[in-house]
Amino acid sequence: MSRRETTVELEAAQRLAASPTSGEEALRRRLLDVLLAPTEPRKMTYEEFLAWADEDTLAEWVDGEVVMYSPASKRHQSIADFLTGMMRMFVEQRDLGIVLSAPFQMKLEHGREPDLLFVAKANLGRLKETYLDGPADLVVEIVSPESVGHDRGDKFYEYEQAGIPEYWLIDPLREQAEFYQLDAQGRYRMVMPDAEGIYRPVVLPSFWLRVEWLWQEPLPAMEDVLLEVGGETYAHHWIERLQQHGFLPPTE
Repeated sequence: MSRRETTVELEAAQRLAASPTSGEEALRRRLLDVLLAPTEPRKMTYEEFLAWADEDTLAEWVDGEVVMYSPASKRHQSIADFLTGMMRMFVEQRDLGIVLSAPFQMKLEHGREPDLLFVAKANLGRLKETYLDGPADLVVEIVSPESVGHDRGDKFYEYEQAGIPEYWLIDPLREQAEFYQLDAQGRYRMVMPDAEGIYRPVVLPSFWLRVEWLWQEPLPAMEDVLLEVGGETYAHHWIERLQQHGFLPPTE
């Protein structure tokens, strides 16, 4: 039964139960009790979940059931946008693959919706129209008070078992970032940033992240960060773009 059908029947039962002229008031009240009684959540397949959820739905598919979660805080979203922006431009400029942000599904044992995921060029065949069919090469989860148990628990072991090479846990409240990489035994081990607070992911050659950027208020300007991370390669890329659009004269 659809939500609309349930609502229509419930409204009809309420009108009947409230009718002072009904000779079957007790029967109708029992009908109302049945309609108001809580029901067990209906199991659904992953395909049904994808058909039910739209692009704005904040939900995951776990053990055949829908698990809803709250919208992100402003700080959570700002960090997610910052990481997505810098990684996406770096990846696209070097043709390394694709970077996607929530809400976008990743189908493993369950249907997960990471804050950010990177799929390397060699694995783009896993990418479907509405979900990634299999593990990403890098997953980022930004911890919130309601998600910390899942991010450090269920998801940690599910991502490890699925063979996701890198998993980042970003905790804005504690201003703490944890970077995990799969070892030779297929287990996550934490990799610390270097003495300058810089982390270099294995799955993104030449990319690096200065962790302190994540806690700055406001966050650093994207252009400055990309020039620092991308260096001369990134600078030449934008000089060429400016020349193509006529903002700079051609190089002689």
